[in-house]
Order: sequence, then structure tokens, then C-alpha cells
Amino acid sequence: MKAAASTAFAGQIDAYLAHWRALGRRYRQEQWLLQTLLRELPALGFDDLSAPSFERWFDARRHRHPNSRRKWAQIIRHFCIFRRRSEPGCFVPGPELICRGQPYVTPVIADDRDVARMIEAADALEPSPKSPLRPATMRLAVVLLYTTGLRLGELRRLELRDIEDDGTVLRVRESKFHRTRVLPLSASTAAELGAYLRRRTAAGFDIRPTAPLLCVRVRRRGRTGPYSIAGLQHGLKSLLGEAARAAGKPRVPRVHDLRHSYAVQALARGYRQGADVQALLPKLAMYMGHLSVESTAYYLRWTDEIARLASQRFERHFGAVLGERP
Repeated sequence: MKAAASTAFAGQIDAYLAHWRALGRRYRQEQWLLQTLLRELPALGFDDLSAPSFERWFDARRHRHPNSRRKWAQIIRHFCIFRRRSEPGCFVPGPELICRGQPYVTPVIADDRDVARMIEAADALEPSPKSPLRPATMRLAVVLLYTTGLRLGELRRLELRDIEDDGTVLRVRESKFHRTRVLPLSASTAAELGAYLRRRTAAGFDIRPTAPLLCVRVRRRGRTGPYSIAGLQHGLKSLLGEAARAAGKPRVPRVHDLRHSYAVQALARGYRQGADVQALLPKLAMYMGHLSVESTAYYLRWTDEIARLASQRFERHFGAVLGERP
């Protein structure tokens, strides 16, 4: 009976994933979480999801970040609501069981000087047999993340075929929400990309269109493989730490803070160029791969530079009016 119940539970998970994937969702995290739940319930002495089994399983994760626990509880609740369509009596976690979220870490906004320090640190890196282009790769990673606002996963998945129009455009394929977008590059970024490609070719890496842009050597026959997310994160964290220490900053930016920094610097450029900042926001949202301006607003932070530029613009337009006396 226990095995039959576990099999039925597994079948419901498969049906849930198939339903949402047919609607275009990837549901990778959902698959990982539900399969983990299915695997761990028998070890806790349960053959199905119920109020006691959910409480035991969820309590075992009390050491994890509240936002992660909240997300996992929401995923399980969403699955149980789907399951109730065919099993009206099945357990559904109530909203009161979902822990309260906490504010996310305030990002550290990097500027051109911070990025220059990161590039200098990248140039000083030592190559390795597996990564003979390590200095050039980390330098390009810093430049692309800061000047395009790419997500780290998007950067890692770039292939040679995604470089278009003589290296002046990047195509980001099937990213978040299954969206593909085209990113024009600045002249300096295109020059950095061209220099890296020349070094990459000279090093003998695979130049087929589907070969990864940021690459390492794989043991088997010297085959070209992509950098791992962990490898990129480790390298970038090191560069961010060195740049923060050189600048005497109390906090080290996270890798994802470079995406925040791109958005803030794009807004600052709009102010400096005298552009209509409000009209630029939809373009910025499209460039960053967001569905709406509201998503982009999450990345925009009120910095000292933005405050100064906005105040200067206000003074230029209304300073004379406010200075008049009756």
C-alpha cells in the first residue's frame, strides 16, 4: 500500500509538471523541489503529503533563508491546489503555514572606477591548463555584465552564433520567460569582444557556431566546454572583493549587483545626456529582458549621483521660477 501511494504521488507530480510545461513554463526548480519531497517523505515515515508530513519536512529546513523557505512552501501549495482537482480530499498547506519573507540584501552599486579595478585584477590573473584564457575570459565577463546587464546564466549560455553584425550585437536566446532579445553593444564593448575572440581563436578553441563563448578545455581530447556557473561566480566574486578592498568599501558587491549597477548607470546616462528618462524606461526594460517597467524598477536605486543629476535637471527647468519673489 505504501509503494502504491508513493507511485500515485509521483504520478501527480509528473502530471503537474507536464501541465505547466505544456503552457510554456520550464519548472526546473519545481521539479527539483517536488522530487526532493517525494524522495525524503519515506525517510520521515510518511508515504504521502499530509499536514504532519509537510510540517516535519518543512521544519527540517528551518535553517535555510526565510525567502527560500517561503518560495518552497508556495510551490508545494500550488502543486497541492492542482492535485485537488482530481483528489478533492488531498492536503493543501494553508497560507498561515508559509513563513514570512524578509527584505532582500540592498545591492552595492558599482561605478566605472570599480569596474576598472576589476578589469585590472582580471588582467593579473594566472592562466591554467584548463583555462588558458582565464584573464581574458574574466575581463570580458566583467565588461559584458556591467555594460549590458546580462544575467550570469545568460552570459554563460552565450555561443559564437549569438555574436552578430561583426561583433556589435548579441542575441540572448530563450532566457527568462522564454524570451529572446537582441542587445546592441557600445563601441568599447564590441572592441573588448573582438579582442577576446581573436585570443580565443589563437588559443585553438572550437570555433563552430554552437561552441560556447566563454570556454575552458575539457579533459577528453582537449574538447571545448563552457564555463560552469560556479566557476564564473568564484572568479567574479574574487574580482569584486579585490576591487572593494582597493576602494576601501565596507561591503563587497554580489555578482548580481552588476545587473543593478547597469540599470542605475543607464539611468544616470539618460540624465547626463538630457534625455527623457521616463521615455527611456520601457527601452531599458526591453534591453534587460523584463516583461514590464515594474520589474525594471526593482533594479533602480536612489544613489547620490542620481539625486545630484535629478536635482540639477530640476534646477535648470524650474530654478528661475522658484527664485522669483512676489
